[in-house]
Amino acid sequence: MSRLNLYAIFHLNLAFSSIEVEQRSEVVDRCYWPLLRLTESQGLTFGIEASGYTLEEIARLDPAWIAELKRLCHQGTAELVGSGYAQMIGPLVPATVNRWNQTLGLEVYERLLDVRPALALVNEQAYSAGLVEHYLAAGYQGIVMDWENPSFQRKDWCSEWRYLPQRAKGTKGDSIPLLWNMSLPFQQFQRYVHGEQELDSYLSFLGKRCGDEERLFSLYGNDAEIFDYRPGRFKTESRKNEGEWERMAKLFSRLKCDDRFHFISPSEALSFGDRQGAGQVLELQTACQPVPVKKQGKYNINRWAVTGRDDLFINSSCHRICQHLEQNGGVAEQWRELCYLWSSDFRTHITEKRWDAYLRRLHQFLAQCPDKGNEHFSVKKVLADADSRFRVECQNRILEINTNALRLTLNLGRGLAIDELALSSDPGRSLVGTLAHGYFDQIDLGADFYSGHLVAEIPGDHKLTDLQSVTPEIEYCEDALVVSATIPTPLGVLKKRLIVPSSDPEIILQYGFAWSKMPLAALRLGHVTLNPEAFKVSELFYRTHNGGVCAETFWLAGVPVNHLTASGFLVSSSQGVGMTSGMIEMGDSQRRVRVEFDPGVTALSGHVQFQPVDGSYFYRTVFSAREIDDTCSACRQIFSSVPQKISLKIKLLAG
Repeated sequence: MSRLNLYAIFHLNLAFSSIEVEQRSEVVDRCYWPLLRLTESQGLTFGIEASGYTLEEIARLDPAWIAELKRLCHQGTAELVGSGYAQMIGPLVPATVNRWNQTLGLEVYERLLDVRPALALVNEQAYSAGLVEHYLAAGYQGIVMDWENPSFQRKDWCSEWRYLPQRAKGTKGDSIPLLWNMSLPFQQFQRYVHGEQELDSYLSFLGKRCGDEERLFSLYGNDAEIFDYRPGRFKTESRKNEGEWERMAKLFSRLKCDDRFHFISPSEALSFGDRQGAGQVLELQTACQPVPVKKQGKYNINRWAVTGRDDLFINSSCHRICQHLEQNGGVAEQWRELCYLWSSDFRTHITEKRWDAYLRRLHQFLAQCPDKGNEHFSVKKVLADADSRFRVECQNRILEINTNALRLTLNLGRGLAIDELALSSDPGRSLVGTLAHGYFDQIDLGADFYSGHLVAEIPGDHKLTDLQSVTPEIEYCEDALVVSATIPTPLGVLKKRLIVPSSDPEIILQYGFAWSKMPLAALRLGHVTLNPEAFKVSELFYRTHNGGVCAETFWLAGVPVNHLTASGFLVSSSQGVGMTSGMIEMGDSQRRVRVEFDPGVTALSGHVQFQPVDGSYFYRTVFSAREIDDTCSACRQIFSSVPQKISLKIKLLAG
């Protein structure tokens, strides 16, 4: 039996959501100093990963710690692993900000430690192929990413690949060396250190990872703040046992005496990239899981997109600031502040005091940006009562509108739901619309599948929808026809309108909310249901940006996809896409439907549903302004702000 080469990376984050600012010195004393003492006393080179912001905070609180880390890094007893200036969720952030985050992080590493790290740990292990270009541009020699979630979706992967470095494929045909982190093993490590597992039991767990060939194994790759300290985030946190760093030291001492195990630094592990079985160029993402994230299902991308105290508002605000800086040539200090505001911890279990301070800082920056609230809700002056460019007919509660570019039919009995949306060049075949009950001869699809409607799912209550009978108002404007309706709901009035341009194959779908509050709910809208008779099932794809310059294309390949599958009772959805450029396309090689929106107004999350059905299929994209998980603070009845206005442009494309 060959030896198992072990490496460990400790993640340091003084912005940890549930730690108050005044507690940070205690974290340095109880967690960060013991880590440095441990690495030197054991003679083992651990990876120490920290954002630039965390290192700046430590330097402010305890300059001696920074000096000691610098000394250990230069003598080779510790290895700095990069992160960026702030711990942000890259697949939810525009490419410009991701680039600045890496640039500013490297500046801090070199200024404080005179070190340029070789490896970067993907923040929260939230990965997209679009991030690869940013790590390569920053000069990183490799990244560290979770094994379990990508491999769970890739049944064709060899299980032995987890024990060697591979390569992560980017969007431009490029790739970067990849070192694996492993969620289940780092949770086992935590259980031992927290006293929930005995040493012999844990050593048995590690021993089973030895094989006939020499292997690499990630011993640990997670938080340092959970040892001899409890952030207080969950009631279910294990009880703190004094001497957890001593328990860790005992483990390392035993491992050093065991011939089955050998310690190496994280960057040393990259040198195994020339071994047989290493260097496979892998796509970590799939259509089912476009953004892999660490640990179990509740830790999915929606955790930082549309949950929390008010993720929709703060993400939309950050997008708005980004757009302002891009248009006006923002300077480094402004980008640094934006990176800070996009930190992941403000989007999870942030404390009341820190949330209030964050909002003050966010609004101070927002005050420098022009208001965008009404930008997408203006139409030009009303003209005559009719316009020859539009042919409008109403029959049996179906309103039909024809232009030289498209044909649109709306269901007046279902809140202006889109019944059919087709190109005028092919009016008999809609691309988007409603699939009525009975379309599929399969019981789990025995429902009406509308397009352009809204659904709010409130736990313990009936669904709230806009699928009501309406009497529309029709206005003929200078460059468009506008159909609008006012829909009463238990939460207040919903104003809905569709704008049909006179010459373009597109419509604009808008929602205005006159609601007094936004309860704990999943708020989904703008459903776009494809007509399965208009697209080839063998060529179906969707395409969007997840933090990169180039769009990522996901081929469905006949595999069922449902990003809105609930992950337990408290988590309303399991996957999503970042849509960081405000765009998603779906279709085949001949026809596409593109949905566009301004994330600086509403940074919605996107979700795909696809199910093959007896030679046909069900395929739609759904947009969400709110999802539910443990970060929503339901027990304290904290409500997020109501999204005032949401606008989506649906474009039909051919060729």
